Amino acid sequence: MRKQQAVEDAVHENLVNNYDRYYRLAYRFAGNEQDALDIVQEGAYRAIFKSGQLKNAEYAGTWIYRIIVNTAKEFLRKKNRETLMGDQMPEQGQEDTYEEFDVNKALDEMNPADRSVIILHYLEGLTLEQTAEILNENISTVKSRLYRALKKLRIKLA
Repeated sequence: MRKQQAVEDAVHENLVNNYDRYYRLAYRFAGNEQDALDIVQEGAYRAIFKSGQLKNAEYAGTWIYRIIVNTAKEFLRKKNRETLMGDQMPEQGQEDTYEEFDVNKALDEMNPADRSVIILHYLEGLTLEQTAEILNENISTVKSRLYRALKKLRIKLA
């Protein structure tokens, strides 16, 4: 019972102490403040609600990162589905304007798996091992995905 309380305390402490990091991560996925706040709030709720599933307090940070990443992916899938169904159609008469390509726009256009590995490793500064653990992938898979994702990103930015 004490071990479970220690795990729950670690989850709460991690959420409070690293809120800014989780927000930055969510913002990089969502691209706007309101969606990022929604993602972090939903991710925090899930982490607290499911803290009984975590067995070891030392993995709380990585576990919460994984929850935030999965919540962001789910949020973006839902948002894309709503867009495809016509819920967010542009107003009549609006014209598309040319926008300069930047890293954020290029990342937005990438698939979620490629975007995740770049954000976690390069923008969040996590090691390959941490990135692999968060994404629940083998390190060799993360390395090859990172290589391919960077290649795609370079092409988009060129």
